[in-house]
Amino acid sequence: MKSRNFEELFSLEGRVAVVTGGSRGLGREMVLAFAGRGADVVIASRKIEACRELAQEVTETTGRRALPIACHVGHWAQCEDLYKVTYEEFGRADVLVNNAGLSPLYESVDTITEELYDKVLAINLKGPFRLSALFGTRMAKEQGGSIINVSSSAAVAPSDREITYGAAKAGLNNLTNGLARVLAPKVRVNTIMPGPFGTDISKAWSPEIIQMFERVVPMSRIGKPEEIIGAALYLASDASSFTTGSVIKVDGGAAFAAG
Repeated sequence: MKSRNFEELFSLEGRVAVVTGGSRGLGREMVLAFAGRGADVVIASRKIEACRELAQEVTETTGRRALPIACHVGHWAQCEDLYKVTYEEFGRADVLVNNAGLSPLYESVDTITEELYDKVLAINLKGPFRLSALFGTRMAKEQGGSIINVSSSAAVAPSDREITYGAAKAGLNNLTNGLARVLAPKVRVNTIMPGPFGTDISKAWSPEIIQMFERVVPMSRIGKPEEIIGAALYLASDASSFTTGSVIKVDGGAAFAAG
C-alpha cells in the first residue's frame, strides 16, 4: 500500500454503510461516526420512527444521505427487503454492521421457553448470517467491502443471565471466522466484542450491577457509547485493509481471563 495520510486512510467518502440496530446505543454512535467520515448511511431497526429521527439528524449535521428502514433481522424476508432497498436506493453497499441484538431477562435457565430461545438466536445469529450472506456475496462480486459483527464479552464470559445470548454471540464470533475465509479476498469480516456499555439497556441495571462492573472490569467502569467509534471506524475504513477474521475486544479488559 502506498503511503497515505490519516485523513485519507480513515475516510469513508463515496461509501454506503448499513447498520442494523442503528437507531440507538452503539449503533447510533457508529451511524453518526460513519456519516461524519463521509459515508451515506442506511439506518435499520424495528422502530422506524427512531430511525427516521436519527436519519434527519444525520442529514442536518453531516449533509450525508441517510435512509431509515424498518427491519426485524430475525425474519429473513425482512433481511432480504433491507438488502434490496439498499441496492435500489444507492446501487452499492460497502460496510455492513450487524449490530442488532437482544438479551431478554429470565428467572433461571429452566424457565427459558422455546420461543425466547428462538428469538434470541434469530436476532443475534440467524439475522447476521443472512445479511452477511446477501451483502457479502454481492460485495465480493463487485467493489469489495467490510462486514462488522457486534458480539459481546458474554460470548467468552457469560453471566448466569446471558446463557442463550452468550451462546448466540459465540456463534457470531465463529461465523466471523468462517465468512472471513468464504468472502476473501475482497470482503473483510471482523467482530467488535464490547463489554458493558452505558447505553439505553444499562438504564435498567441496578446500582449493585453497576458497582459489580466497577469491581470486576480492570478499567473500573462501564464504557461510554462513543468509545465504540475507534474500533468501528478502523474496521469500516481502509485502515484495516489487512485485517479479517479478527475479534477486537472493546470491554475495558472485562473478558481478559477468557482469552
